[in-house]
Amino acid sequence: MKERFFAKRKKTGRGIPVYRAAAGALAVFLFAEAVLLSAFRPYTALAEEISVSSESVILMEIESGAVIAEKNADMSRPIASVTKIMTLLLIFEALDSGKIKLTDSVTVSEHAASMGGSQVYLEPYETQDVDTMIKCISIASANDASVAMAEHLAGSETAFVEMMNKRAAELGMKNTTFLNCCGLDVDGHVSSARDVALMSRELMKHHPSVTKYTTTWMDTIIHTTKRGSSEFGLSNTNKLIKQYSGITGLKTGSTDAAKYCLSATAERNGIKLVAVVLAAPDTKTRFREAAALLDYGFAKCTVYHDDGADFSPTEIKVAQGQKETVPVRLQEPFYHVFTGGEDLSAVERSAEFIKGIKAPLKAGDVVGEYCYRLNGKKLGSVPIVCTEDVEKVTFFSSLLRCKDLFFRDDGNGFRTPETEEKGGQEQGKEPEQQKEPDGKKADEKKADGTESKQNGD
Repeated sequence: MKERFFAKRKKTGRGIPVYRAAAGALAVFLFAEAVLLSAFRPYTALAEEISVSSESVILMEIESGAVIAEKNADMSRPIASVTKIMTLLLIFEALDSGKIKLTDSVTVSEHAASMGGSQVYLEPYETQDVDTMIKCISIASANDASVAMAEHLAGSETAFVEMMNKRAAELGMKNTTFLNCCGLDVDGHVSSARDVALMSRELMKHHPSVTKYTTTWMDTIIHTTKRGSSEFGLSNTNKLIKQYSGITGLKTGSTDAAKYCLSATAERNGIKLVAVVLAAPDTKTRFREAAALLDYGFAKCTVYHDDGADFSPTEIKVAQGQKETVPVRLQEPFYHVFTGGEDLSAVERSAEFIKGIKAPLKAGDVVGEYCYRLNGKKLGSVPIVCTEDVEKVTFFSSLLRCKDLFFRDDGNGFRTPETEEKGGQEQGKEPEQQKEPDGKKADEKKADGTESKQNGD
């Protein structure tokens, strides 16, 4: 190996070993690439306008998922109670699927009641309904309520954590590993700013009813145990609820390892954003920098939105089908975020269909895409899907079709094409006028002529 290595150390024209020249060239290339990439990173522009001291941040538009600005967004680090966003996501997905209901009773285990950190002091064997547990998680960031819900949904916290990691993988959260459902510091329990934005987006986009809880400033719950009933106050840990216009959530978190973290969501004029701040040096900094990110996004962003209301064509031809055409529509609305003051009216749309579409088709099958372009550059597309089933033509269906073409029912029984043609000719004739006596016609003409002469005067 050593001989082969040194055998390659031939001199260049300037007396530099080849491998050193190659290494130098590679270094120059990588440096140039880094400069070019940084020039096109949205965060470069952001750094010139606002100061962000937190170690990792990202700003994302919720509907499209477009990243507007970022800094160290893929660095894995502890995220503390921001973990509970995934816990809430799985809870709301269970609600939507009908697996659980808000009125279901949840029994607190000894394990759940033993959770330290942020809690609402649930006692072993105490029961609360799902609605109350969501309040405790969303408003007070309760670890005990999070574990109680995890056990209620999956049987154990361990099984629930497996569900969390599976869902994270489905969302493309590449730098995330969950080891518990509440975010307490454990070696290896990590995520990233981008991954937090992804799960925040999923929760806010598909389960907007969560804002009923995440925008509540203060509330109360009733503890009912063997000792009786007592009221316990809940206060929202997200101070932007009282301070930022348009805030919709979402979740704070802080531990020694994670420092101060926040996923903040807001909406103004139809624009929905999520700003994630991780490892801020103090609590005031996380709120200030999240607000600054949101302000930046609302100032810079315009969102192009097409819900397909005027989409055309509304149907397409199908070969070898029992129906000649099938209705089509856009599978979903299209969103695109602009940050440079572009003219949204200049966006061009075009339908591009798969060639030779044949039956059988099922409702929801993709038959093409609807493309959006600005100044010749493709912004994106959404699938075009059929809205009805189309069965493939068979020998029997062909016979029925021929019968329908050959025999047509006009309401008076079936008619053959020959009969129909003859009937059409007879119907085309004008009805003969009834003949009247010649004398009467003469009298009418005379009367008409006299009347005409009198009117002419």
